[in-house]
Amino acid sequence: MSLDFTAIDFETANSSNASACAVGLVRVRSGRVVARTGWLIRPAVGHDRFLEVNVGIHGIRPQDVVRAPSWSDQLGHLMAFAGDDVLVAHNAGFDMAVLRSSCEAAGDAVPAYRYLCSVKVSRKTYDIPSHRLPLSAAAAGHRGFAHHDATEDAEACAAIIIDSARRAGAGAIEELADAHSLILGTLGDAGVRRTPVAA
Repeated sequence: MSLDFTAIDFETANSSNASACAVGLVRVRSGRVVARTGWLIRPAVGHDRFLEVNVGIHGIRPQDVVRAPSWSDQLGHLMAFAGDDVLVAHNAGFDMAVLRSSCEAAGDAVPAYRYLCSVKVSRKTYDIPSHRLPLSAAAAGHRGFAHHDATEDAEACAAIIIDSARRAGAGAIEELADAHSLILGTLGDAGVRRTPVAA
């Protein structure tokens, strides 16, 4: 087994989980980043209002996504990049809810993915005052990234998992979860649920 996974991060236009306006993806193989990508997304109608508070966080405005692919148009690309990997995200409950809700709003089947939350891994690994992404990433030795750029955030998340696995002596994402008594969640048509890590 080897430390293979895909880190993912979404930015949203507003408080709706179905308002994905950007995604970042980082592929890790044998504990090393081997590919990174990201793109803008045109949110589904009814979920496409951009709130100033969200724009203030990530800087993406309505005019930036006018020619961007819709959720349905980009979903195949997202799934092709992630393949059969376990997904990891910082506060994975949010990102998995965005993936599920955006699919539901667009009428797409929710893809079946297992996932792990790097916030939970960080809490088990680092003794730091906050486990927000910049501080957790800094503890992993990953500093100076553009926070709230989806691809940069995904790479920071990947750095946390890679460093945590090294510290735990874990050679696979399942081993890392098991080392910290965490469980992998499961995303699919039944929604987001938590399942025990297989022995």
